Amino acid sequence: MVDKVVRLEDAIATIDDGDTVCVSGFVGIGTPEGLVRGLQDRFLAHAAPKDISLLFAAAPGDGKDRGLNRLAIPGLVKRAIGGHWSLVPKLGAMAMNNEIEAYNLPLGCISQLYRDIGAGKPGMFSKVGLHTFVDPRQSGGAINDCTTKPLVELMELAGEEWLFYHAVPVDVALIRGTTADRHGNITMEREALTLDMLPIAIAAKNSGGLVIAQVERIAANGSLDPKQVIVPGNLVDCVVVAERDEHHQTYKTPYEHAFTGRMKADVGQPVPMDLTERKIIARRAAMELPVNGVVNLGIGMPEGVSAVANEEGVIDNITLTTEAGVLGGVPQSGLDFGAAINANAIIQTNQQFDFYDGGGLDLACLGMAETDATGNVNVSRFKDRFAGAGGFINISQNARKVVFVGTFTAGGLKVAINDGKMSIAQEGRSRKFINQVEQITFNGAYAASQGKEVLYVTERCVFKLGESGQELIEVAPGIDIEKDILGQMDFKPVINDVKEMDPSILGEAPMKLRTRLLAIPNSDRLFHDKQQNIVFVNLSGLTIETEEDVRIFEHDMNSFFQQIGQKVNLVSNYDGISISPKMAAKFANVLGQLEYDYYLTATRYTTSAFLRQKLGQDLKNRSISPHIFETRQEAAAYIAANRSD
Repeated sequence: MVDKVVRLEDAIATIDDGDTVCVSGFVGIGTPEGLVRGLQDRFLAHAAPKDISLLFAAAPGDGKDRGLNRLAIPGLVKRAIGGHWSLVPKLGAMAMNNEIEAYNLPLGCISQLYRDIGAGKPGMFSKVGLHTFVDPRQSGGAINDCTTKPLVELMELAGEEWLFYHAVPVDVALIRGTTADRHGNITMEREALTLDMLPIAIAAKNSGGLVIAQVERIAANGSLDPKQVIVPGNLVDCVVVAERDEHHQTYKTPYEHAFTGRMKADVGQPVPMDLTERKIIARRAAMELPVNGVVNLGIGMPEGVSAVANEEGVIDNITLTTEAGVLGGVPQSGLDFGAAINANAIIQTNQQFDFYDGGGLDLACLGMAETDATGNVNVSRFKDRFAGAGGFINISQNARKVVFVGTFTAGGLKVAINDGKMSIAQEGRSRKFINQVEQITFNGAYAASQGKEVLYVTERCVFKLGESGQELIEVAPGIDIEKDILGQMDFKPVINDVKEMDPSILGEAPMKLRTRLLAIPNSDRLFHDKQQNIVFVNLSGLTIETEEDVRIFEHDMNSFFQQIGQKVNLVSNYDGISISPKMAAKFANVLGQLEYDYYLTATRYTTSAFLRQKLGQDLKNRSISPHIFETRQEAAAYIAANRSD
């Protein structure tokens, strides 16, 4: 067989004028820095290749000079199609200045599109991007005026709107691994992520293109464990051994065992965040964390939620994820973003987005650069600065609940906290709550029409999304609504019942969040909507391990319903509930007694398929109708259709 290990210069010489070059990488993880630098050097020396097209999902770059920033040279790039752009600002500037054709498509859609390109399909259908700037009814993802060829089409299938993302044939794929043999088999044991190396390679090979891989070492032929081979040699044309300083695990960290899962690190005691507006926002957002739920935290402000969860001792009661493919562990930030210490699993990026798009996320906590009265959010474009959407659209459209976080104003904001009250020492120069966002990265009206639960959390107040737009629901102690909130907005939100934000958010001491999330008094789990005669029961985090737990639950529930004095319709949330197998029958007996004595109709919902099956069977065994749904909306809709008044 041919020895595929070649010099960098020989590998890069295979790239021709006008080729479409797909580049792997998530920030610095998996970014083939040596190959990209080699392409830069060749163009500077020989003015070739010219007019290439770049295809990338997650902005391989450091925000300065590395990664695709190296290729921002007039004449080298003609077109760029990318998911995240903020870390490739030099390329982004060329796009904003109409120097290159440029598109911004959702990161997850590009990642998934690699598979369809490889499968020889004409493109991919997705609902992700509907009613955002990616929708052809807005800009179709085009960044500038010189970008005219449509890559996204609006289509109707079975009476529903879908977006069709056109396939982009790949001429050259630049990928990265850890070890290769001379036949081109690639493993990734020292990489922090596996990303989309295999789909990218298949996309190039089945497009009739070339695959060039950067690795840090060469192994003897036949010595690699076949189960560890991520990209098989039949897909690889050239292998280049990288210089040591061009193959760091991330742009920040040369190598960390705990990023790979090869070792569990002792993370020690978390260092508490300083009590600033950042921590105040993170604390309020952390109160929305779903017990035993799956969560995605965006980059920037949302990263503080992870720190608060760690500080408050609830990090083990949620599964944090990153769109790069990490599940569990402690996600990292900055130029380590995408990696995690002590992850439970690391899967391909396209697989992670399959999970996200299908509704696997219980909560997404994302940044909020600017928002308007209808609840639209923009995080992607601001006048002459272009960041791109990244995975934001996939995540915000498909998570069951979304919490947007950000300061109320930007640019110089300073808050003061005295005696448990907040005051604005210096207001920010720029408003974030404006009449109309510059670009729609999240469509509030579309989300509201789907019944999605959405919060907008700032240091001084909280809004929720409703059918009429944003509604002010909480205000921090010490904040004046007229002066500090309405006086700093371009629109007036809906104002009904405004509550005070929990004062513990402003204290130096821990909030005792673990107790709040895991030990909710039964009395706080029950709410009677008298107008609709519906009782909403939140059993999230309830633990039933002993007969005493069953007895307390039975007593508290009976006391509540006896006080109402009439039968009611019931909607119960069973997400995150833990029932000991020994107590399951006794717990079901209590549910049966409650239904017989107090309920007109009863529906239950949980995202746990196992719990739906187990609880449903227990109720059937007691001749109780087991109306158990996956979401609160489904349960409430059933009540509305079958309610007995």
